[in-house]
Amino acid sequence: MAAMRLIEELRSEHEVIERAVGALGTYTALRARGAGTPADGEGFLRFFRLFAGSYHHAREEDTLFPALEKHLELPHRTGPLFSLTDQHRRMEATLDEMASALAGDLRTKEEGEALVELFTRYSHTLLVHIDAENSVLLPESEGRLRQSGVHELDGRPPTKEELDARAEGERLVGLYPP
Repeated sequence: MAAMRLIEELRSEHEVIERAVGALGTYTALRARGAGTPADGEGFLRFFRLFAGSYHHAREEDTLFPALEKHLELPHRTGPLFSLTDQHRRMEATLDEMASALAGDLRTKEEGEALVELFTRYSHTLLVHIDAENSVLLPESEGRLRQSGVHELDGRPPTKEELDARAEGERLVGLYPP
């Protein structure tokens, strides 16, 4: 049986996000050494805030998770849905901590090291999160929703700003290969 469109889209978006986090790792290593263009840091911020956050995470929270709550009676205040949503918030907070260092001047070696530490925390949380979704959440959701009679979930299309942020992320992957 064919996969649900939303779930396939989320998987595909994970691939884009994984490439971008790899490129962000290359970029933060350069920035920590005083290289790299601060404007590109702003581009990474737009990608992770708008495409990964406002678009991708929002579609999980606004479409997939409510379907799991409704059709599978999964609680949203405890358990895996709560944990995944909490991870979204923690990644957002770490990205906010990284923002000034990504898009500004790093004046000291310690500031560069702090940026690399924040990136390490961010990337670890993000990659573990994606792995949990790809290996457990999405396959289990698809099968169990189908068993409950749900054969399709429609997520909203990206806004122009979110599409532009995705394109910016893809451009940055080309500039800073993972």
